[in-house]
Parts: sequence; structure tokens; C-alpha cells
Amino acid sequence: MELGTFSISLAVKDIAASRAFYEKLGFKDFGGDITQNWLIMKNGDTVIGLFQGMFDKNMLTFNPGWDSSAQPVEDFTDVREIQRRLKEQGVEFAREADESTQGHEYFIVVDPDGNPVMVDQHV
Repeated sequence: MELGTFSISLAVKDIAASRAFYEKLGFKDFGGDITQNWLIMKNGDTVIGLFQGMFDKNMLTFNPGWDSSAQPVEDFTDVREIQRRLKEQGVEFAREADESTQGHEYFIVVDPDGNPVMVDQHV
């Protein structure tokens, strides 16, 4: 099952301080809006999201339908199909994708150690 491009979404306390820190590690602004307390940064193919006040915990994030530059890919597994496959395997969901829609949708599962995993499709 192809989950799409991977990034980590970090729950940060001070987005400006976090941005400055990750810039020192070579990350550059890639997307988002710091005035809305979210910013996407990239270093090579590595993508991180900084989110102030939006999440309680850091979260693993997968984006079906995107490559590592947030460009659409033609062949991908829709988030609703991924959700159906996981349900068949008995995975429990913290938030389910609405299977009656098309396009943007997401679900969240939680791993055995309490780490949220979001599969967030934007296409």
C-alpha cells in the first residue's frame, strides 16, 4: 500500500523560534503561512511542518497523491482506499475519512505507543 510522501508535523510552542532553529539545520520555507501559525520547511527531500497551537502531539504525516515537492502524481492510492484496507486489518481510527467525498480528505490512526499518524490527501 502506497501512503504517499512522508513528513513529520511538529507541535511547536513558538513557531518563530522553531523556524530559526530549523533554518540553522539547512531547512528553507516551502509552504504555509507563519502568520497563521503553520509553516512547511524543506531540506532536500526532507519535509517538516511546524504547527503552533494546532496539534497536541508531533505527528507522522503521509500525503497520497503528492511527491516530495507537493506536486500531484498521476498514480496513487486514494486515502479512502487506504482507510478501507486498514479497517479490514482491524486498525482503529481516531478520525475517519468521509468515504462519500472525493478529493481532499484525511484520517488519523494512533500507533501502539500513542503516536498519531495522519494520512492527508490534498488532491
